[in-house]
Amino acid sequence: MSQKHLKEAFISNLNGTSLLEISAGLALAPLCLLCRGLLLILYYLHYGKHLHSRKYSLLLDFLVLVSPLLFCCTVLSQIIFFMPAIIATFCAGIFCVIYSQKKHEIQVPFRQIVKDFQKTPLDPEYIPAITVFRVYVNVLTSISILAVDFPQYPRRYAKAETYGTGVMDLGVGAFIFGNALVCPEVRNKSYIRQPKFSSLAKQVFSIWPLIFLGIGRLLSVKSLEYHEHTSEYGVHWNFFFTLAFVRLAASLLLAIFPKTKSWIIAINLAVLYQLILNTTSLKMFILHGSNGRDTRVGFLNANREGLLSLFGYLAIYMASVQVGHSLLKCRPSVRSWTEAVCFSLLIICLLFMFLCVSQAYADPVSRRMANLSYCIWVVAHCLTLFVCFVVTDLTLVFTKLLVKGASVPCCWDIGNTHHHTSRRHEMEAVPGWREGKLSHTCLISVINKNQLLFFLLANVMTGAINILVDTVCSKAAFTLCILHFYMFFICLIMHVLHTKNIVLKFW
Repeated sequence: MSQKHLKEAFISNLNGTSLLEISAGLALAPLCLLCRGLLLILYYLHYGKHLHSRKYSLLLDFLVLVSPLLFCCTVLSQIIFFMPAIIATFCAGIFCVIYSQKKHEIQVPFRQIVKDFQKTPLDPEYIPAITVFRVYVNVLTSISILAVDFPQYPRRYAKAETYGTGVMDLGVGAFIFGNALVCPEVRNKSYIRQPKFSSLAKQVFSIWPLIFLGIGRLLSVKSLEYHEHTSEYGVHWNFFFTLAFVRLAASLLLAIFPKTKSWIIAINLAVLYQLILNTTSLKMFILHGSNGRDTRVGFLNANREGLLSLFGYLAIYMASVQVGHSLLKCRPSVRSWTEAVCFSLLIICLLFMFLCVSQAYADPVSRRMANLSYCIWVVAHCLTLFVCFVVTDLTLVFTKLLVKGASVPCCWDIGNTHHHTSRRHEMEAVPGWREGKLSHTCLISVINKNQLLFFLLANVMTGAINILVDTVCSKAAFTLCILHFYMFFICLIMHVLHTKNIVLKFW
């Protein structure tokens, strides 16, 4: 068997993992973010100043925000259920140290501190959890697309062949979800106030980089005879094309229907698509082709997974537009965000109930078809991850109440509700929401400024490493070195671009 076919077999015919294991893994990123924030507050408490060194900030962020994820998806995957508890215990220890050192200075009882915390003002136009969510989805995706080619990456985390819930299956949907959170319709860009259909031309123009990247990936994969999983998207299709066409279709729908009703569109799309799958021969066509023997003759047969899964991804996108629109509601205090978290938890519980019903009576989760169960699963987990990031931010706000003057990048600032308003037009050029004032020391803000470039570099480096290295036969130590070098190199390039104030977005 050739190296190409060996690598294709290595990532094919897999069945995913359990919903519980994926849920446990979701807690890692928010806990790493909490740990980084508490360490920065502890540093300020001890030295009376912020960590301004760009070199040490980059190193700290990489070691705390990225490196634990690399270990947890490789050599520590066998104890993944214990890792959130271990990191949470470490965070609790740091918080206890901070509180014990400040309790003698704080003359008010703890109950009063909690009451003051609930009334703490927050910038209603700055939602750091959105930026953090999108960046972490990008980071986790970049880790997985290379790590999956190494034996230390559990096969259960890779994309399932037909049915199943792998970590990478969730990553694809989360990427769609994260893009919709900051789409122009949600952000209310100036041209959206123009006649609705006049903005479609701008939207068509805005997706040309994705089309270009999709064509570039197609040509490079075919010319280099690079290994590919055909049943993932098809022979010619790839994820860049999916991103482009989903965004274009969503813009058309949002030009016809109000964004406040996007959840209705999402439900109708997902349910109607599932009904067609179950009542017609469409499901058999996706799984086995028009002749029932997995033919790839003709463009539709060759790319049936990529083309038909667009309906499911479009439903996820529209559901995320509704989430993004809901986040625009003015929430100027901790209390209002606490209420939003409680409401979100109720929605999440309902989604998981619907997921159980859908899997029992409609179809199991299938990323290959992007069916109803897959849509519900993705939205439920993405909303869960987002809520975890909000809770992390609120926890850091509470800790900063104990240590006056402390600040954490990409987190709410206390008592500064108008700080970001003046930067509205400046940050519209950045693919994300407005950033904190300490963004020059924050790896999250660094990546956020050039997210598409970050993802592109990850794809290019993944291809280069696969060509140069026999990934399938690599030992654990070598794998960890390669993965750390790969991620640090990309982060370093983003950091250099950020220090020179270069944003490679001109469309």
